[in-house]
Amino acid sequence: MEQNLTRDITEAEKETFWRDGVICLRGFFDADWIERMRVAVDDAIANPGPMKLNLNQGLNGKFHGDSFVWTWQDDFRAFVFDSPAAKIAQQVLGAKERVTLFFDTLLVKEPGSQAVTPWHHDQPYWPIEGEQVCTVWTPFDPVTRESGAVEYLVGSHRWGKRFQPQSFTGDDRYGSTMEPIPDIEAERDRHEFVVYETEPGDCIVHHGLILHSAPGNSNVSTRRRALAARFCGDDATYRPEGSFQPLIREPGIPSGAPLECDLFPRVWPPEHRPA
Repeated sequence: MEQNLTRDITEAEKETFWRDGVICLRGFFDADWIERMRVAVDDAIANPGPMKLNLNQGLNGKFHGDSFVWTWQDDFRAFVFDSPAAKIAQQVLGAKERVTLFFDTLLVKEPGSQAVTPWHHDQPYWPIEGEQVCTVWTPFDPVTRESGAVEYLVGSHRWGKRFQPQSFTGDDRYGSTMEPIPDIEAERDRHEFVVYETEPGDCIVHHGLILHSAPGNSNVSTRRRALAARFCGDDATYRPEGSFQPLIREPGIPSGAPLECDLFPRVWPPEHRPA
């Protein structure tokens, strides 16, 4: 129940998050957490959960995905409850009453993986309404552009748009019920982008509506192991209508209810976490 931070998030960092939709925080996770999670990631790959996804898209290399890992893997559970991640989300979002975990996603691009993460933003997939929604993306290996660093379209969370979800597996499983994402690559000169290369111990915090993508891992010797923990603040409510996000089980709360239950547990303040 520590959740200790090496330092508080500065006001300038919070302002950057809300203005740009993304910030990079350096050195917030110590070596013990990194090594513990490296072992846990490899265990989760060897013993995957029921929501495992093969994200290779028929291309060379391996791209492993899994979700709600915290519900069955003890080290992942410890990470979302006890690591600095939840406290980081609370300070960045400015939550006053609670931070809840929506879910976690394990994303591992092995060396030589050609699988590209397409341009997308997260919240249109999810059964969530609210502004205080973010992902704390924590790498357990050094991440460079070559090995698959995520690229963000600065300020796109403030466009007032919700675009059609993209399939990470290369199919059309989500149909076409929403406005399509613009051809970002064709209009690069119209936008500002940011890419953060990171070291183990760093994390990236991005808003639920910022557009982002990532290349494959063209580095033939370096893995890209990362955990994306999705956190919600005071204003988040459950809205399953039209959601594309499969859940590991039904949450048992009605539409419009605050996003807090056994499946979406409160992770901050730590004294209010479930037993």
